[in-house]
Amino acid sequence: MRIDRFLTTRFPQLPFTRVQTIVRKGELRVDGKRVKPNDRLAPGMSVRIPPLKLDQPTERPRNPAREADDAEFLRSLILYEDADMMILNKPFGLAVQGGSGTVRHVDGMLEALTDKHGQKPRLVHRLDKDTAGCLIVAKTRLAAATLAKSFRSRSARKIYWALAAGVPRTRQGRVSTYLAKDEPTDADARMKVVKHGDDGATHALTYYAVVDQAAQKLAWLSLKPVTGRTHQLRAHAAHIGHPIVGDPKYFDVENWELPGGIQNRLHLLARRIVISHPRTGVPIDVSAPLPPHMAQSWNLLGFETGHYDPIVEAPES
Repeated sequence: MRIDRFLTTRFPQLPFTRVQTIVRKGELRVDGKRVKPNDRLAPGMSVRIPPLKLDQPTERPRNPAREADDAEFLRSLILYEDADMMILNKPFGLAVQGGSGTVRHVDGMLEALTDKHGQKPRLVHRLDKDTAGCLIVAKTRLAAATLAKSFRSRSARKIYWALAAGVPRTRQGRVSTYLAKDEPTDADARMKVVKHGDDGATHALTYYAVVDQAAQKLAWLSLKPVTGRTHQLRAHAAHIGHPIVGDPKYFDVENWELPGGIQNRLHLLARRIVISHPRTGVPIDVSAPLPPHMAQSWNLLGFETGHYDPIVEAPES
């Protein structure tokens, strides 16, 4: 488990920004050494946690009117819900967790859905701020642990849709690289392709397929990440020479002009997720609709969302 997730799981009342600060300042030590928030714990490691003031107020003071608005907004995003979990259709531009200068985010708004037993719904994975689509939230502590295990074991099946510059010559392929942060201390740093053994290098594996294309200028890609690295799909799309349209970090095609009618926003959607129910084990299969800016582009380019998606047949490992 990642260090930051280890802390948030055991101390859910700690704001995420405080968790990041504790780790970055070296207040938390693993086997006597400083670590980074995304470093992972292994069995047998010794973790020293500093004294924590858990009675401090959360990032935002409780406000009944605002919480009512937050609850109504979150309920409007629900794609699936039962007593154990829900799947939200996260909008473009909404952060999942807090960070530097981020006040409004899903994790904070989930306070508004705290049940009568004082149990707040918990995030079990994350999406980038500008990635829209399926976001799973656990409603109980047991569901959170079980769902998180599904992500760690890679048994959760995820499919993303993207609009990319150009059309890959190989219509279906596999991208396998090692990724590391440009700035190791920056939680939202740009990822770069590195060699095995380089500092901070982690393996990243993605399968992709071209679903449709427009005049050899734009491609509708379906992507299946096997691993779950930071910015993995965005970095891999750029690595094969077909960055995702509207990506402010990885789009670097020279003399490329945005076609008229297409918005300069990240065209990446967490389209579909299939995961075993935390209590029954029955597969839950949910798909998210295109966000407005992507729907506009699909309509302009004549793409049909009902088109056969070849990524479904891609391997799971």
